[in-house]
Amino acid sequence: MRTALACAVLMVLAFDSMAQGTPTAQVEVHFDHPEHFRDASLRGPGYQRGADAEVMKVLTAHLQKLGQRYLQPGQQLLIDIRDIDLAGRYEPWQQQAYDVRFMREITWPAIDLSYSLTQPGQPVQKADEHLSDKMYLSRPGRLGSSDRLFAEKAMLDDWFRQRFASPPAP
Repeated sequence: MRTALACAVLMVLAFDSMAQGTPTAQVEVHFDHPEHFRDASLRGPGYQRGADAEVMKVLTAHLQKLGQRYLQPGQQLLIDIRDIDLAGRYEPWQQQAYDVRFMREITWPAIDLSYSLTQPGQPVQKADEHLSDKMYLSRPGRLGSSDRLFAEKAMLDDWFRQRFASPPAP
């Protein structure tokens, strides 16, 4: 029993050390003056400029997860988010719902960002992007989701897959 346990521990340690020797893909996210973002707060009521820490934390974690999924080992992606406009709007004139974000056809999500992708032996790729999803209300799975940032995450999923996913093997 002790021998089997010792072998298992040694295998885990050996695997861990091999994994550390392999360069992994990394995503780093910066928010450029989040206090000036158009609409990046899930805390109502009303129209407040700026981003709250919850939104920035959730979007950073989501982008890092996408990096683990789509980037190749050794690639490093730096994303600088310059503005966020979340899907929907607060409508403070709505009685009993002044802190509810109303989703309408004209209140789609948008994110302005720039990125630079570095990878060994390749020139740095840089670009400025304006992401928006005017069809966010038609996305499959939206109605069954309780995620308050579902529209923004789905929009980022599409963008990340289009920009950074490896083409399928022939």
